[in-house]
Parts: sequence; structure tokens; C-alpha cells
Amino acid sequence: MPDKDAGTPRVYLARHGETEWTKNGRYTGVTELELTPHGVTQVQNSGRVLVGPGRLIDPSRLAHVFVSPRKRAVDTFDLLFEGVGKQDLVESGRVTTTEKLAEWRYGLYEGLVTKEIRALRKEHGLDQDREWNIWRDGCEEGESPQEVTARLDSLIEEIHAFQAGNMHGEKPADVLLVAHGHLLRAFTKRWLKYPMEFPLSLMMEPGAIGILSYEHHSIDEPALMVGMAFPSQSAP
Repeated sequence: MPDKDAGTPRVYLARHGETEWTKNGRYTGVTELELTPHGVTQVQNSGRVLVGPGRLIDPSRLAHVFVSPRKRAVDTFDLLFEGVGKQDLVESGRVTTTEKLAEWRYGLYEGLVTKEIRALRKEHGLDQDREWNIWRDGCEEGESPQEVTARLDSLIEEIHAFQAGNMHGEKPADVLLVAHGHLLRAFTKRWLKYPMEFPLSLMMEPGAIGILSYEHHSIDEPALMVGMAFPSQSAP
């Protein structure tokens, strides 16, 4: 059976590697943290397997790379493309660092874990009849789901501008996003046109790569690619 969606552009999602707060579940928005040594290894391993000429993420097929301005995301981008096309991507103007991909602004919840956030909210007279849910309730003195939706929808419009005229592989139009756990899951919901509070359970490990695309070569049919065959790698 032929691949009816061959040539359709992809949007690759890259989550930054592990940090100390990733390890213990602390909400990390604006706080600048280094990758742990294990986090560096996570990203390098993903890069070796998935990034490079003839691999899943081929720099020659990337129309653009969008990167969160947080250091842990910038470092992840650098590690993913170590020795495999980073300079050409940058020099050709195909890399943009953008606040649209910054992690959810957690406000009062920065550095807390979920149980601490829920306890704090109850102290503030909130959530007396139900537990806090970031997708529905947002963050005190931080971002609401509506604010996150607005910036992600704006980014999706930019991505569509790269891809709309290339739905059959007319020219390379893949896009890579390098960002954060909550933000990339939020992006996936908006890509699929779901409201932020839609109960879509998504998991993404530090250093992981996810894939979004379209059905039927149609810009109006965004899709989650739950699996794909890996391309044949070029000989070294």
C-alpha cells in the first residue's frame, strides 16, 4: 500500500533535556536552569539517532527552526545539531528564538510541585470543590490558558505560512520546535484544534522528539503522527 501522505510537511517537537527541577517535578517557567549531565546525554542520544543528513530530522529539509529563549532550550538546540548543519541553519536565517515558545508562565507557582500548588490555591480560597487543573485554571500571577492559546495560535499561523504551499513536497517545508514539556503539549492541543482544557493525555520525556503533520496533504487537517517508518540513513 503506497504512503498516501508522502511528502507532507512535518512539525517536529523537541523537548529540552533533564534539569534538576525536571527530576523532582518542579514547575519551571522563567527560571534559568542548566541541563544535568544526564539531560545533556538524553539530547545527544536523540540527536545522534534522529538528526542529520538522511535521518528523521534532516537539516536540508527544515524550512525553519523555532526555539524557546530559555537557556535549557537553546542548549538543547545546540546539542541536537552538534556537527550536523547548525551553522548553515543559523546563517541562512532559518532559526528564530521566540517568546511564543517560552514555557507557560507559572507566576506564583514557579518552583513548586503540584501538591504545593493545590495547597496554596486552597489557602487563597480557590478550588474548594475541585482540584486545580492548569489547562482549565491557569496560574495566579502567571498565564491563563487563553493567553497561552493566543501565542501558540499565532505561531501556528507562522508555521502554516511555511507549509501551506508545499503540501505535496514541492520544496522542503519541515519545521522544528525546541521548547518545554507543558508548552509542547499545549502546542499539540492547539495544532489539533482542541481547546486547552480538552482532556487529551499526552506524555513527553525530556530530550524526546514528537511529530505532527497533516492528513490528506491538507493544511486544514492537522494530525498527530503516532508512528512513522524511519528513513534509510545515508552512509557516513
